[in-house]
Amino acid sequence: MATVTTLDPKRRKPDTNALDTLVALVAEDLADVNDIIVNRMQSPVALIPQLAGYLIASGGKRLRPVLTLAAAKLCGYQGETHKPLAACVEFIHTATLLHDDVVDESDLRRGQASANAVFGNKSSVLVGDFLFSRAFQVMVEAGSLDVLRILSNASAVISEGEVLQLITQNDTATSEEAYLEVIKAKTAELFAAACRIGAVVAGRPATEEDALRSYGMNLGIAFQLVDDVLDYSAAQARLGKNIGDDFREGKITLPIVLAFRRGDDEERAFWRRTMEDLDQGDGDLERAIALMAKHNALHDSVERARHYVSVARDALGLFPASPVKRALLDVLEFVVDRDY
Repeated sequence: MATVTTLDPKRRKPDTNALDTLVALVAEDLADVNDIIVNRMQSPVALIPQLAGYLIASGGKRLRPVLTLAAAKLCGYQGETHKPLAACVEFIHTATLLHDDVVDESDLRRGQASANAVFGNKSSVLVGDFLFSRAFQVMVEAGSLDVLRILSNASAVISEGEVLQLITQNDTATSEEAYLEVIKAKTAELFAAACRIGAVVAGRPATEEDALRSYGMNLGIAFQLVDDVLDYSAAQARLGKNIGDDFREGKITLPIVLAFRRGDDEERAFWRRTMEDLDQGDGDLERAIALMAKHNALHDSVERARHYVSVARDALGLFPASPVKRALLDVLEFVVDRDY
């Protein structure tokens, strides 16, 4: 078992209420979204609601649909269309989780057995396809071609991100730029779309639509950067997966990129053996974490996340002060300072 250390002794303790505050501001709408999710994942094929329900009920804060609801509220929207669209966002996210866990051969999701570990890979892939299809059905019913365009494009980009990650996996020559391209597509694109459609349904001008897309995109990048750091830094019970899963899979994330670039020839040989050849033995994970610490790779990855948080914060500058704007700003700090 690897020794797990804190990221930075100077880090401030995150406001653990930041995300809860945002959720509370949209609680009534979120309850309706949850009802829509439960109703629309029903099917006469019993395995579909059983497997989808297993994953949807397994935890998580519904961050992406919450962002859709919050963005609509920020824009003064008074209608109902944002609710089924927020459900679409969650369906797309859930479908990608099902596919991700199959590709990554993951056994855990949020601290419990992953759907593919319980139901099998074939079932997970097919139910993921069902959820994608259901999302598009709901989008069409919502009747907005703009939203359909945004979310369908996001779905395509997410798939491209998955393929890009497959290409860069086990490749220590991966650059920081290539890594960022992967996480922008795989993670941040859905954050961006989730926020952007809040402005679209509210009929707000392009400047506000673009601002919310920028907020979501940069929040998503920061979120994934910190998530990749936490794979080497947080206790399993808080993280919801084994320490070092990315290492064991040979997944090239920013901490690896930085440690490899900053290492000497002997250290780079270690990374090639463990990440490219997947020739890993006792003590290799501990050594990997030690090398990241030696070269400040974890700390500097979090600092990169802080940069994107700053960009996201600036994107909200054109919106007037309000409780939901304050909560969206506080969530930025929570994301970058969290330890789970």
